[in-house]
Amino acid sequence: MTKQRSTVRSRLERLAREIAKFGAVGAIGFVVNLVVFNACRHLLHLAVVRSGIIATAVAIAANYVGNRYWTYRDCDRSRRSRELSLFLLFSGVGLVIENGILAISHYGLQLTDPLSDNIAKNVVGLGLGTVFRFWSYRTWVFRARAVQTAESFLAELPRQRDGESQPSPAPGSRSRSL
Repeated sequence: MTKQRSTVRSRLERLAREIAKFGAVGAIGFVVNLVVFNACRHLLHLAVVRSGIIATAVAIAANYVGNRYWTYRDCDRSRRSRELSLFLLFSGVGLVIENGILAISHYGLQLTDPLSDNIAKNVVGLGLGTVFRFWSYRTWVFRARAVQTAESFLAELPRQRDGESQPSPAPGSRSRSL
């Protein structure tokens, strides 16, 4: 039972490290997003949603580099074009979520002051977009390590409840129950 607890604990620690790295990359992306958005909006006097889209696109590029080469650096690199395509697809959905909230706030609710724009885009929109991005990157884009960690963690749970001491599935193996 102690070995099983340490196995679960090590998996939870790996997940916590993954979330921390994703968060650190996201924090840098947030700063990039915030600076570019406000520069486009107030220095270049671009429209609010256009500024948001430009800022999000620049942050997406920074986040890809950070996630690929730090957060998920151990993942398979042999299918880089698939990874990049999925990253851009899911980042695009996150972009729509983020800037959709901004558009609703600015044009729908008529909250047009700079503080409201920043809260709508960089707090509410970015928050919802980040949750979506973490799930999608982990589930689809940088899948190899994430799936292995999740499957092995889930496979251990029934054995721990039943008090069994069966060996864990081989890394990378897929369980039919998932």
